[in-house]
Amino acid sequence: MRCMSETLSGEHLPPSAPGAEDYLALDFVNSAIAQPGGQFIDLLATPETTARWLCERGLAPADAGVQEMCVAQLRALRENVRALFASRVAGLPALPGALSAVNDALGKAPSAALLYWDEKNGPYRAVPCPTDEILDRALAALAAGAADLLTGPDADRLIGCGSSPCNRYLLRHGRRHWCSIRCGDRARAARAYVRRTRSAAD
Repeated sequence: MRCMSETLSGEHLPPSAPGAEDYLALDFVNSAIAQPGGQFIDLLATPETTARWLCERGLAPADAGVQEMCVAQLRALRENVRALFASRVAGLPALPGALSAVNDALGKAPSAALLYWDEKNGPYRAVPCPTDEILDRALAALAAGAADLLTGPDADRLIGCGSSPCNRYLLRHGRRHWCSIRCGDRARAARAYVRRTRSAAD
């Protein structure tokens, strides 16, 4: 399966947030990126960009034929996972609708690997994936990743980037509260500006 890996034309994407390499759900939630100056990048903006995102993560073949309806379902799940992350970070109860959406996606996962027989190597088991089930499997995998993160040992490290207007999530390492060096520099510059403004006012 070959995928095109170039970024969207004219857009400079930040590096992956800490933890996104280990948790696909973080990468998923962070596929909608708020940037300074009201800029916004959505890696699931169109069927073409969504197909590329899914393919690069092994969630769909390059020729999956992603439709607008598939994009809408993925974006809806992304917002529900984002809502659950926000609840976890804030220590608030989960929104029932977000919880139901993730559980519905989890229910789309195939229940068993079937038995097959290869003429050369003999019996083996594999989960079938008909073309019309590719989206369901992708949704299930993304929902499972979110559930694993929220219930696993790294859940307490989940935080939102501390540099406005960034909306990405990350796993905290030590005292780091930013998803990238760029966001850290921006947060430090903002703090320095506030200090200078206060000094000038005194």
